[in-house]
Amino acid sequence: MLDITLSDNAAKRISRILSKEAEGTALRISVSGGGCSGFQYEFDLDATRAPDDLVIEKNGATVLIDQISLPYMDGSEIDFVDDLMGQSFQIKNPHATASCGCGTSFAI
Repeated sequence: MLDITLSDNAAKRISRILSKEAEGTALRISVSGGGCSGFQYEFDLDATRAPDDLVIEKNGATVLIDQISLPYMDGSEIDFVDDLMGQSFQIKNPHATASCGCGTSFAI
């Protein structure tokens, strides 16, 4: 069983974003090759769910993760940070051996 969690801050922010979108829209998080560290996270709004998507729901927030991205994200926490550097979603990934300052690029 894969363990990916959603922080309260991330759930609040995602819920706020989705409240302005069409019914059934969710935040899709995926992993692709690229970025300055080898892999990068992508964040998109998506109204289409694949039958094998992992669906995470919390406090009105819905996150979709495809099967190809799941092994790269196992054990991760999806968080939303609002600090002096700005606002951003951040993935706290225990498998990442290096990451970039942008917060969306990582190495395994």
